[in-house]
Amino acid sequence: MKQDQRAREIKTNKVKWLHFVKPSGKQLENLKLEYKFHPLDIEDCISPAQRPKLDEYENYLFLILTFPYYDAANREIQASEVNFFIGPDYLITVTDGRLTPLLKFFEQCQINDIYRGKFMNDAPTYLLYEIINRLQLYCYPMLDHVAEDINDIQKIIFGGYEKKMVKEILIIKRNIVNLRKIMQAHKNVIRKLLTKKEKYFIPRTIAIYFNNTLEQTKDIWDILESLKENIDALHNTNESLISFRLNDIMKILTIITVILLPVNLVASIFGMNTPIMPLVNRPHGFWIILGLMAALIVVLITFFKKKKFL
Repeated sequence: MKQDQRAREIKTNKVKWLHFVKPSGKQLENLKLEYKFHPLDIEDCISPAQRPKLDEYENYLFLILTFPYYDAANREIQASEVNFFIGPDYLITVTDGRLTPLLKFFEQCQINDIYRGKFMNDAPTYLLYEIINRLQLYCYPMLDHVAEDINDIQKIIFGGYEKKMVKEILIIKRNIVNLRKIMQAHKNVIRKLLTKKEKYFIPRTIAIYFNNTLEQTKDIWDILESLKENIDALHNTNESLISFRLNDIMKILTIITVILLPVNLVASIFGMNTPIMPLVNRPHGFWIILGLMAALIVVLITFFKKKKFL
């Protein structure tokens, strides 16, 4: 098979690893003809399914898993799909090129004899395990980063910047939801893969390795559950702080309105053009009326303070 930048190959005495990055339709059609793959599997590679699954055939297994990557431009964790074809002596991976650990691992195996001897000197399922393991380990720095963001926001909102943190909290909630969607099916798919150990080209000893992967999947899910609870609690706290501050502002505005109401009443009374109006024609009438208004304000403020409204 002719190689280009989208299709590369590593071959040892035991395993052949074909790695495709955004393959063309012609390349996938050649794969189907050469390895007798089911047309539906090729279709899944052309149109990403975004739904992890495992399909079993007589001479190969077809596996779809999704893993997270961080889109820095949009500050969003998104899903990247990896398609695996596992046969007696080959492993074929089809990806969109967004998962750095997979690309780096392939390059290491391509240029380093030690890597090839360690990871490509047995059944292809051992190579499959190593790829999945590395991609799962790649999730932990993202989880740590989300946890740090939650801690930072927690400090900021209690510093009086709760309104500014609403968007930041929603971004973190979105990323946690995306991570949960990406990882939620891993456990079931890996369990299903473990049941295929009776397949003639899958060694029985591989179960030990994939049990470790299964435990790692559970660990990631537990961390996600904890992060979800933390961000939900932080979101509720932030909403409560915003609500409290709004209520406080409304209370102050209401008190100001109540204080000014009798003052406006006095001003309205003395503003009437009637023949008989006390204090209006007196030399110091203006200052007396002004003093009366000030006295009303002082009395009302004193009253509200005694009632602990202020």
